[in-house]
Amino acid sequence: MGLFKKFANALKKTREAFARKFDAILSHGELDDDFYDELTDILISCDMGVKTSIEIVEELRLYARKNKIRTAEEVKVALKKILTEQLENAPKIEISYPLIITIIGVNGVGKTTTIGKLAKYFSQQKKSVTLVAGDTFRAAASEQLSLWAERSKTRIIKHAEGADAAAVVYDGIASAKAKGTDVLIVDTAGRLHTKSNLMEELKKINKVIDREYPQAQRLSLIVLDATTGQNALNQITAFNEYVPIDGIILTKLDGTAKGGVAIAIEKDLNKPVVFVGTGEGIDDIDLFDAKSFVDDLF
Repeated sequence: MGLFKKFANALKKTREAFARKFDAILSHGELDDDFYDELTDILISCDMGVKTSIEIVEELRLYARKNKIRTAEEVKVALKKILTEQLENAPKIEISYPLIITIIGVNGVGKTTTIGKLAKYFSQQKKSVTLVAGDTFRAAASEQLSLWAERSKTRIIKHAEGADAAAVVYDGIASAKAKGTDVLIVDTAGRLHTKSNLMEELKKINKVIDREYPQAQRLSLIVLDATTGQNALNQITAFNEYVPIDGIILTKLDGTAKGGVAIAIEKDLNKPVVFVGTGEGIDDIDLFDAKSFVDDLF
């Protein structure tokens, strides 16, 4: 299935919630205060956030006045342009190799599944991949990751439950360097910012990576569940206090009408959405594309 089709399927619920209401207010025929107020409410309902929604609508109002926009189609084109620009304003990540990705996030967002999908994604890009079972805190976490390693046909480095996570990462790096591995993907314990010992463990992992693998591109990507809406922004802010977040992996996009949170993340926090989960299969993950995302909202 092509990227555009995957985005379209993943955004089906968001599109149904957004497009139906948007078309309804466009049918009123007049770009007055009521139209802009209703549009603001629609954007908020898709979880673009109050601040982001108000700013987008104000920009549309000014653009429409300046360019003498009158027709429904012109309004749609203008809004697409503004939303795409908002998504493209966040810093973009250019992937290079060797690459080490540290996956962080709270429990239940789909971290382990996402790692398996990423392993398959990079393997399909003809890159060698090794997984590192850095979640030594949760019972059976390494066994779960081992299953995904088997499914994606990738190597895995793991220690016993309760081992020092940083030591597992150290061994993973040593193995990757010895074998010339292109991509090292590190799982970490699902944690909340209130668990200071686990947050300190994240810092320790990052120090090991910086010290042992300075020649690799290092990315810290936080996995967020799109169904949580605006709470996703709170998670980014909390984690970013302890470790620098480079980008976002948005999961369960196909299971929510709140896909607009991607726009709030990039605009409010200036963090790029790098990958999106577009379904439940091992192949259902792709690089985020702003234009495809916005096109499939309408």
